[in-house]
Amino acid sequence: MMDNNYYAQNLNSQKLFKVYDTKIPRVKQYLDVEISFVRNNLTGSERVLELGAGYGRVIKELAGNCKSIVGIDISDESVSLGKEYLNDISNAEIMTMDVHNLTFKEKFDVVLCLQNGLSSMKVTSSDLIDKILGMVVSGGKVYFSTYSEKFWEYRLMWFKEQADKKLLGEIDLDKTKDGVIICKDGFKAITHTLKDLKMIGFLSGYEYQIQEVDDSSVFLIIHKK
Repeated sequence: MMDNNYYAQNLNSQKLFKVYDTKIPRVKQYLDVEISFVRNNLTGSERVLELGAGYGRVIKELAGNCKSIVGIDISDESVSLGKEYLNDISNAEIMTMDVHNLTFKEKFDVVLCLQNGLSSMKVTSSDLIDKILGMVVSGGKVYFSTYSEKFWEYRLMWFKEQADKKLLGEIDLDKTKDGVIICKDGFKAITHTLKDLKMIGFLSGYEYQIQEVDDSSVFLIIHKK
């Protein structure tokens, strides 16, 4: 959702709870439907890895629908909070790790990079896509999601809400447009276009599909066949 260094330094731990404690019904729907889309594509037997897991919001929602789920995040504070948040879930784990330096020895059936993680973790180079795909077993899948163009009005409304809570700097409305949100404190969030997703899918070398969900999320799903 946002710049990695900005996130690690300014928007971690308890502040993330406030981000998702939104009063905007359409944003709540977006968050719920994004998770439901992944949940509906799980059979219950998968080993799942989530990149950019924060404090474990998605992990907690999906733990009952897979064999096991591991989340990584760059923020030590968020991971520490996540360990408490997930304490009573036996098949869930969260740890500090940078997506650019994945050190797992095991492979996973499903890898998730949700809620515009392509932007926040700068997952754009073919080398990094290859590393992520290297974490997936043959026959497994990777789910990337970003925002639909149709959700722009609500996305901007949500960011304004976060700025009002002092979680972000004031939105620079003169520079914020065309899927890019810029704050006066230097924060910048971009959106990957349909063309971007197709290019990532093509560069992966595997079969892929792009699916829009709820007029709010766009998923790129890569099948490692």
